[in-house]
Amino acid sequence: MIPEHETFDGTWPYRARYCQAAGFRQHYVDEGPHEGGENLVLLHGEPTWGYLWRHLIGPLSARHRVVVPDHMGFGKSETPADRTYLAGEHVDNLEALLVGRLDLHDITLVLHDWGGPIGAGFALRHPDRVTRVLATNTVLPLGLPGYAELMDGNHDDSLWFRWARAAQADGTLEELLGNAGNTVAHLMLTLQTITRPEVITPAWLRAYSAHFTDREQCRGVIRFPQQIVAPDEPAPPKPDPAAVAALRAKPALLVQGMRDTALLPRYTVPAFRLGYPTAPVVELADVGHFTPEDAPQTLLALLELFLQSS
Repeated sequence: MIPEHETFDGTWPYRARYCQAAGFRQHYVDEGPHEGGENLVLLHGEPTWGYLWRHLIGPLSARHRVVVPDHMGFGKSETPADRTYLAGEHVDNLEALLVGRLDLHDITLVLHDWGGPIGAGFALRHPDRVTRVLATNTVLPLGLPGYAELMDGNHDDSLWFRWARAAQADGTLEELLGNAGNTVAHLMLTLQTITRPEVITPAWLRAYSAHFTDREQCRGVIRFPQQIVAPDEPAPPKPDPAAVAALRAKPALLVQGMRDTALLPRYTVPAFRLGYPTAPVVELADVGHFTPEDAPQTLLALLELFLQSS
């Protein structure tokens, strides 16, 4: 767990807040006015934490309330030993924070990577609390026909998932991801793709590696891919059709980095279209998996436009 007051040379200037509602010490930032603006919840994925959104939090919080949690096992959140780290448990944790602690309504979800399934899981439980959804290089599992086949295709073709499947098969996945403090830059730059390697500064490297001090602190980063390449739990039940219909009626936007080698656009764009056939899709030709790293100003402008137009 990254120390509370660590700013990584001033690149993360946001006050740390903590919530125990889910039974562990979960870190989040809560910036901007609590009245008069939008309520924005920005969710990260693998192997990042709230630091992914650092370029958006400041500008957005000038007018809006911006809540950025760290998932269990990432960033400044605790890594408890007695948890499964399955996606559904992360949804439980998010629900405990956003409903139990903050009682947020009129939420705009901004979702990246595993933030998509976690955010969608929350939205299906609480469609009345969600106003709109911006997805970027992620997927939204809504239980719709054709989605599973698209994801199977992605996992067969994706550089990231082919590597993870092979590493799981030969027994090296836990060893490699358990050493994420030393391998995180390679995972992000090569297997998932960052197209602007100049963002990788000493502060950046420390920020993304600091949590992963040993294998015990890497439970979260190990468990995310294992859920796909080595599932050992029953599939979750299909979502409530009424909740799916309510969520599909919300305004939605997909911002897709087209050079993603983990979630391939030829699968993720059609997967998004299953749920939102008429929603806009913005394709960023020279952007990889981590849109907030490769194109933060473009993503910020698109989010502001989305807020104003929907």
